[in-house]
Amino acid sequence: MWVPGVAATLTYEIADPAVIALQIAAAGRSGGETLSATLDGAPVGITELAASGGPLGGRTHLVTPGNGRLVVTYAADGPSPATRTAPPTDLDRIVAARPSRYCPSDRLGGYANRYRGADETATVRAIVADVHRWLVYDATASGPTTDAIDTLLSGRGVCRDYAHLTVALCRAVGVPARVAAVYAPGLDPMDFHLVAETALADRWIVWDATRLAPRQSLVRVATGRDAADVAFATVLSGTAELIDMTVTAVADGDLPADDHEALVSLP
Repeated sequence: MWVPGVAATLTYEIADPAVIALQIAAAGRSGGETLSATLDGAPVGITELAASGGPLGGRTHLVTPGNGRLVVTYAADGPSPATRTAPPTDLDRIVAARPSRYCPSDRLGGYANRYRGADETATVRAIVADVHRWLVYDATASGPTTDAIDTLLSGRGVCRDYAHLTVALCRAVGVPARVAAVYAPGLDPMDFHLVAETALADRWIVWDATRLAPRQSLVRVATGRDAADVAFATVLSGTAELIDMTVTAVADGDLPADDHEALVSLP
């Protein structure tokens, strides 16, 4: 499913000439979108890395502004290409089973034993339901170093914390799991959103323990082991301060109903 309109605008103050890597373009696009940048109102070139769009990460673009105010704008409208996420390969499963920076699943094995069972789908549903029930959504509760164990202990967090805890517990019981950065119609307040995906049978199934947006309308941006792989922007050199960000995702008509139990896959 394609959402008829998604957009993002990032505004930076550049104190020293910078190189910034961006992951804000919808995955799988081949047209029907615009991505542009200006520095103090003058156009700045953006380059898409030829090797982007692999099993980890998203479509990566580079912008190299000098000093001044940088404004990056992305927009996409219309139907998406008729593509679906490829089934999990053996390599995908290996990567998605390993502990990672924000999902230290190797430290949660004892705690996660309560979820171990023969039915992987029921196991994942139980994990997602518990994460939803345990955590309180709190925009002030976590920061850039907060990992899944911190979130479990504090009982509070934002979408990335819900996704990291879901992924870490799934990996701890042997279910390969990863995160996906998405545009999310219905999200309030609107922002980039992070959800979890698990390899069940021959599909990647998406789960959102926040339950703040219907999964059927999510638009994939980037995929990774945890939030470090899917950052919407990374300053590689120079000095750049993000001073404003606007994200928009608009659905055509009513949003679909989502019981958050069904097996849903992202494009």
